[in-house]
Amino acid sequence: MSRIPRIVILGAGYGGVVTAIRLQKHLNYNEADVTLVNKHDYHYITTHLHMPAAGTVSPETARIDISKLIDEFKIDFVKSTVAQIRPQDKKVIMEDSTLSYDYLVVGLGGEPETFGIPGLKEHSLNIRSLNSVRYIREHIEFQFAKYKQEPHRTDYLTFVVGGAGFTGIEFLGELVNRLPKLCKEFDVDPTLVKIINVEAAPTALPGFDPELVEYATDLLTSKGVIFKLATPIKECREDGVILANGEVIKAGTVIWTGGIRGNRLLEDAGFETTRGRVIVDSHLRTKEYENVYVLGDCSIVLNEQGKPYPTTAQISIQQAEICSHNLIATIRNTPLKTFSFTNKGMVASLGRGDAIGVVGKHKVKGFTAAMMKRAIDVRYLYMIGGIPLVIKKGF
Repeated sequence: MSRIPRIVILGAGYGGVVTAIRLQKHLNYNEADVTLVNKHDYHYITTHLHMPAAGTVSPETARIDISKLIDEFKIDFVKSTVAQIRPQDKKVIMEDSTLSYDYLVVGLGGEPETFGIPGLKEHSLNIRSLNSVRYIREHIEFQFAKYKQEPHRTDYLTFVVGGAGFTGIEFLGELVNRLPKLCKEFDVDPTLVKIINVEAAPTALPGFDPELVEYATDLLTSKGVIFKLATPIKECREDGVILANGEVIKAGTVIWTGGIRGNRLLEDAGFETTRGRVIVDSHLRTKEYENVYVLGDCSIVLNEQGKPYPTTAQISIQQAEICSHNLIATIRNTPLKTFSFTNKGMVASLGRGDAIGVVGKHKVKGFTAAMMKRAIDVRYLYMIGGIPLVIKKGF
């Protein structure tokens, strides 16, 4: 290749941002042109969105300006929305321009998976972005205001959370701390407020340690959460949900956290996908094109048993480290690295000062787990922005 190779990174989530930061650190001057494309000029901490959604912290705590993370002399940033990927032409079509590439990294993030449940897309809210959590926060407060105007409508004070995975449980942990304050602010009898968690699986946090799951559900139950496990949602309506057992729950708010699929742009581009996700090879490339890498929610990485790893922030960051190495190795004609996921543990917050977690063979809960969660957050901030970002955010 006579000219400088062009690397285009789509999406500034965990995978995209870490890939860009590592490329700007390790590429030599004029070794490659790197462009990062994102529809917003900020990166947000996805694993913190449940807090501003409930209203326990400001949405700004989860926001980091991209300009604070990248060196504009090494990385070109383009604020735009991707409309189409044309891998056969090595082009990305955006809403206002077109980019050509030699190597493409797709880290666009996923979309809510509704599993075909009628009305879920139209009538439920999703914790997926800063804009979505701002809306949820204001919506929740508005339900209290509406109830004060229509005191016979106690359904305004019923909150249904669909899904008891990480996002659902962490959101519930924040919600049970926020709603009593809203009751006091709006002079609402707390006994009128209902928080209902609906989960199709027989347990909350499927796959997590049973002892810690019991700790989490007992804690949340003691704070007013009603769990309906092994109970799928049959239909979502404007005024609530209908469960598979026929039960009708009237609610002013339905928040869906029950699933994420990949990005439809990959399906439209002709890649072989499963629910919008691409099975990548051991170097994180698509089987159709060796110059296209896929990370995060858009990728499927299989373990030794042939089953996909869950798409978490942890795995996205590790993918980005291997992806950036392999891009540089390809340019320099040196050996590639094989991706191998190292599980460093899982921690789920249960509200301020409480959490559950598994690190290695050790189970932690309560304040200790909460401090571990904080340490994980600080480590990520340091990775992408160094000490200045840790001091500024620090959570």
